[in-house]
Amino acid sequence: MKAWWAQTRAEVAMTLRRGETLLLTVIIPVLLLVFLTLVHVTAHPVHRRIDFFAPSILALTVLSTSLVALSISTGFERTYGILRRLHVTPLGRGRLIGAKLASLLVTEALQVAIVAAVAVGLGWRPHGGLGGALAATAAMLLASAGLAGIGLALAGWLRAEVNLAAANGLYLVLLLGSGIVVPLRSLPTGAARAATALPAGALAEALHRIVGQGTAPTGADWLVLALWAVGAPVLAARSFRLD
Repeated sequence: MKAWWAQTRAEVAMTLRRGETLLLTVIIPVLLLVFLTLVHVTAHPVHRRIDFFAPSILALTVLSTSLVALSISTGFERTYGILRRLHVTPLGRGRLIGAKLASLLVTEALQVAIVAAVAVGLGWRPHGGLGGALAATAAMLLASAGLAGIGLALAGWLRAEVNLAAANGLYLVLLLGSGIVVPLRSLPTGAARAATALPAGALAEALHRIVGQGTAPTGADWLVLALWAVGAPVLAARSFRLD
């Protein structure tokens, strides 16, 4: 337990010290939230722009941390041999992975708190009450597991430089094509269906319904999130290489 806790603290500290990580996980989401709320650059399906973009940016925080930041940092640690050295210490593979997941959840909690505070300052009033908050938390946890599995799979398959390009490219594709910036109803039918079959799209849809509209997510949203939450980590665990 002491080894896990020490590694968790180290992971959180390293995350907060990386300027590029803070840019990706905090600064960009906050700037996007303010910009998209105040500037009319895209259509939105609700009366107030903040009611659409606040849930969207909450989904973006999960995407940026669970997939992109985790994948990039893990890829470089693997390339530089850091993971192999940690693996043979008393920490072991299990506690190493556990520390990374705990660090991820701490980072996301900070992100959500910051983004929610900025959104409230811009006039957002989330719907759903306590039940909605619990449902939104559950959706974000499931999405985190699925996206983290994808990120770790990329980090375990690709060289660090290739993984960096792939993760950033995937980030842009999901940002624009998962209902986060552009509403799904503005996309072609096939693209919209494909988006909701991915964890980022399913999460965005779920959060729009829960805290944006005060309604329950569809069974399809929960099913997609649950399948990715189980399948992606299993795939990453079976395919991940330490060197």
